[in-house]
This record gives sequence, C-alpha cells and structure tokens, in this order.
Amino acid sequence: MTQNFHIDIRDGARIAVFAAIIAVLGLPGAIPAFGGAVPITAQTLGVMLAGVILGPWRGAAAVVVFEVLVAVGLPLLSGGRGGLGVFVGPSVGYLIGWIIGAFVIGLIVRADRRRPIWWRTALGCVVGGIVVVYAVGIPVQAWATQLPLAQTAVASTVFLPGDILKSVVATLITVALWRAYPRAFGSESSVAHSAKPVKTDQSADSTISDEAAR
Repeated sequence: MTQNFHIDIRDGARIAVFAAIIAVLGLPGAIPAFGGAVPITAQTLGVMLAGVILGPWRGAAAVVVFEVLVAVGLPLLSGGRGGLGVFVGPSVGYLIGWIIGAFVIGLIVRADRRRPIWWRTALGCVVGGIVVVYAVGIPVQAWATQLPLAQTAVASTVFLPGDILKSVVATLITVALWRAYPRAFGSESSVAHSAKPVKTDQSADSTISDEAAR
C-alpha cells in the first residue's frame, strides 16, 4: 500500500524544487477576498502539487524542508513572514496541516504507483489539501485565539472557494504534466507510463510448437 521511503540524489533535488515552488507561490503575498477580511494565499497549491507529484513521503518532506527554512528566519511565508514566531501563532495548525495534508494527498493519488488520473487527483487535493488542513488548523486557531471552535470553523469557510479553485488548478496541472513529462513523477511512474505489453519467448515457443504439430 505505502511506498517505501528511500531518498536518493534525484529525490533530494525534486524535494528541494518543490520546497522552492511553495516559497515562490508566497511571493504574490496575501490576496484580499470577501471585502479584505480574509486573505487567500497560493501556497496551499504548492502543497497539493508536492503531494500529488512527489508522493506521500517525499511530498511531506518538501513541506518540512520549506517550513524548516521558515523557522530559521527566511521570510518565505505569504506576506514575507518567517521565524519561529509563526509557529506559536494562530497559523501554526495550518502549517502542521500542510505536512499531514501533503502526505494524505500522496497516499490517495500515488500510493499504488499508478498514473495520477484526474478524479483521484481531485479527491486527494480536496481530502488532503482542504479537509485535513482544516481539521488540524481550525482547532489550533480556536485555541490560540481563545475563540469558540464553532465560530472559528464558520469564519474559516470563507477560504473554501479559493481552496476548491486551487484543487481544480492542481488537478489540471497534474494531468497536463503527466501527459507532457511523466518523468517528473519519478522513474517508476515514467516506466509505467512507457511500458507496453511484449510478447514473451514462452508464448512464441508455444505458437511454433502448435504450428509444427499441425
């Protein structure tokens, strides 16, 4: 069911690339939505793509690398935030949820090492990228802000349209990337993508024997 966690040089490079993608998606900053009351960021899209393309362990590792860089002070979070302070604020639950969410996305989409078909990609992004992240982030936010859990959950629903849109975008990118460059998903995926049925020698020998017996 789960892929064995083994990292080689190429895996390390891919993990670093996706950590950088998550960071780059924070450069536009927070996008005001619903009258500017709640900001929407694009970095969850990077988390979704990491889980889908790298798989569960490597996808989660990419998010961990990104968050370690944030912890040491690099201003990589949307709005130029960084440092240990962000890990003791209301958003820490969502940062933890990103790691778990990337893992869950990878489990749903890539655990069987099959090609990432669109419906499973969309399901993984919704379950891991939205449900899991909210399930961790909302209770921690309620605890940090001393607000009722129900009130925090209702307030967080304003993020849903943006997160659903990011799930759609992640699905479209994944399908297009698989068709154009399956090697991005790892060597096992590219082999599966290019593999074709080959007539075995045993089958050929059997055919020759049948013809000789006639």
